[in-house]
Amino acid sequence: MSIRHHISDTLLLDYASGNLSEGWSLAVATHLALCPNCRRRLDAMEGAAGALLDKIVADHPVSGSDWEKMRARIVCDPAAAVSERKRAVIRDRKAAPATGVIPEPLRSYLGGDVDKLKWRALGRGAFQIRIDTGDSETQVRLLKIPAGKPVPEHTHDGRELTLVLSGAFTDGEDLFARGDLEEADGDLLHTPTATEGEDCICLAVTEAPLKFTSWIVRLIQPILKI
Repeated sequence: MSIRHHISDTLLLDYASGNLSEGWSLAVATHLALCPNCRRRLDAMEGAAGALLDKIVADHPVSGSDWEKMRARIVCDPAAAVSERKRAVIRDRKAAPATGVIPEPLRSYLGGDVDKLKWRALGRGAFQIRIDTGDSETQVRLLKIPAGKPVPEHTHDGRELTLVLSGAFTDGEDLFARGDLEEADGDLLHTPTATEGEDCICLAVTEAPLKFTSWIVRLIQPILKI
């Protein structure tokens, strides 16, 4: 497996610093399970951050009362603490061996590998599974696009991450295969198309409904919830 499309520095830095919500973190962590190159980049970022923190602590020692104040803030905001624990679970699994089609941490969210999944039809041979992360900022879904078929032309309100888990798709002149991650935003109008010979299964994370150019697709979009 040769991964050509990696996590951007900005996105990886946000992940390393804990600034991503759970949906985005899930996509990044699943890519990391497939991509040793990005795991090395993450280790380098965390190492640099750790060295900087050591210097700050050395220059400004932390007292016991500071730790108590931080602990009190967590106790007073249990919802924030739960969110942090969820993100910690994702981070702890970032280097899990990528066995099967769907690696951890995504497999735990779905309850199994592809042979255990219950797909919902989208029409024209496409299927989806909506994934509940408890994250109100993103919509997370697993998509299966039939071989040789396109996703209707669309753009975005905000960011979209698409991670290929099986098969491949083309987008313009770019090919995205297993492990490749595409980052898209409102500046991109595109028609991703699954390659011939194998259905394309991918993880898609968005922060707003897609903006389709076809009025027919827009008409049924509320029903499909995409």
